[in-house]
Parts: sequence; structure tokens; C-alpha cells
Amino acid sequence: MNPAAGLATPLSGEIVAAFGRHFLVNAEDASLYSCVMRGKRGGGACGDRVEIRPTTSGQGVIETIIPRSTSLYRSDTYRQKLIAANITQIVIVVAAVPSFSEELVNRCLVAAENQRIPVLIALNKSDLVEPTRIASVSLALYGQLGYPVVQLSARSDASVLLPYLQGHLSVLVGQSGMGKSTIINTLIPAAMRATGEISTVLDSGRHTTTSARLYTLDRDTRLIDSPGLQEFGLDHICSADMAWEFTEFRPYLGQCKFSNCCHTEEPDCAITQAANEGRIDRRRLAFYRKLVSPSGASA
Repeated sequence: MNPAAGLATPLSGEIVAAFGRHFLVNAEDASLYSCVMRGKRGGGACGDRVEIRPTTSGQGVIETIIPRSTSLYRSDTYRQKLIAANITQIVIVVAAVPSFSEELVNRCLVAAENQRIPVLIALNKSDLVEPTRIASVSLALYGQLGYPVVQLSARSDASVLLPYLQGHLSVLVGQSGMGKSTIINTLIPAAMRATGEISTVLDSGRHTTTSARLYTLDRDTRLIDSPGLQEFGLDHICSADMAWEFTEFRPYLGQCKFSNCCHTEEPDCAITQAANEGRIDRRRLAFYRKLVSPSGASA
């Protein structure tokens, strides 16, 4: 097929892979098209529903991005990075080895709450019994807050995740080395996602996933594997709204002495009092205060 540029019939489709300014689109005619954006429009992400215009065989131009139902972003002072679009669940993948960042987990939770996207926390490498026991103690707090926490060993069996994934477009997020790609490979062997060895010296994983990719488990269930994160800036979320993204804070909002209370050092703060009385975990309050401090969201 060699339609004249600009004359081919537009096709609807979905972005299933993102490589910088280039995208792989699964179109309604069941063909895959390598596409770029028309003009200087904003970028797309896996999960975006788009309209494309084929240009040559297997290639096309994205003319339109259909309005998104959800958007998962990370951002700093200078730019935003769209991680995935139209997702219905975020799976935060952590592991005891290498050690995971609880701050990164909290940042992902804030981003999810901002978009009202359900979250699942997956503790991988559960075959490492003692490190997993220690990690599960830290994660118990999030289970108490209502975020499901499931343990698995993806190298041998990731099927424990299937009931949680069913019917969702989920995105796997987390640091490098947590096992996101291994989960994909175990659930979808044909994916053959590149995985790498863990650097025990650096206590971190090597970046083996450099681009996001969407995979289909069944007709109603799909997964997006995303590159490893070492930071998760939240500059796109207004600091005045940040307290609402902490679910356990919500019952106390509006009960402070001052209507403009920032819940940091103000007197008669309902959030501070709840933490002092053990109704809010001090770790979460400390993280919130770090986040709303100058430059905190960008960290």
C-alpha cells in the first residue's frame, strides 16, 4: 500500500510502544504503523487512542490524540513526562533486593490519587524469604491504608497477579531491578522483554527497559511495561491540593484552626494532632511535609 501522503483514509488506533518522538500504533485494520506526530504537537504515550493517516506501507502520521480518561505523569521544574494514558490501574513493583525507595512508592501513590487511579503494590522476589519479610513490614502501612499488597516470585510464577489485572489496562512502574520486565515475560512469554542482572555493588538495577510497551493478556486485560524510575517529580500537582492525595488525611481536612493551614508547623493543626495520637502514621506526615517544602515536589 502506497497511498498518497495526506490522501489516505484516517484510521483509529492505539499507541502500543513509545520511542521518544516515534510511536508504534495498533490500528483498527489490525496493522501496526510506525508513526510520528503531526507538526509540533505534544507527545503521546502507551495507551493513547489516536487517529492516524497512513503515508507509506507500515508508516503514518498521528493526526489526533483522543481525549484521555487518565494520564500518569511525572514532572520537575522544567518538563513533564507522560508515562501512560487511559490506564485503569497502577501496579507499583517493589522488591527487597535491590532495596526499594519508600519515597518513590509514596510519590507514585500521590500521582495515582491525583488521577483517581486504583493502585496495586506488588512485592516481587518473595523467594528471598528474610529480605521479603523485612520489606513486607514496611509495606504493611500501605495495606492498612487500603492499597492491596501482593507477594510473588516472578521468575517462577506471576499468576498470583492475574485476578488483580483482569479487566484492567495496568501500567507497571518502579525502580530498575524490581522485576517489572520479568513479570511481563512470565505472564507473556512471547514478549521476551530484556532483563538484566542486578548490580550488588551499586544496590540498584541496570536500566534494561528503555521504552514503554503495551502487551495484551486477553481481550479485556492489558499491561504496559515502563522504563525504570529513579525519581518521580510531582511539580504538576499544586501544593495546596497535595494533602488531599493522602487518603488518611481526608477525614481531618477542614478541621484545622486556620483555613489555610498547610499542615507543617501551624498551631492547632488537625493533621498534626491525628499523627500525635497515632491516627496518622508519622512516616506519611513526614513525607507529605517534605513534598510540600520548597523544591520538595521536584526531588
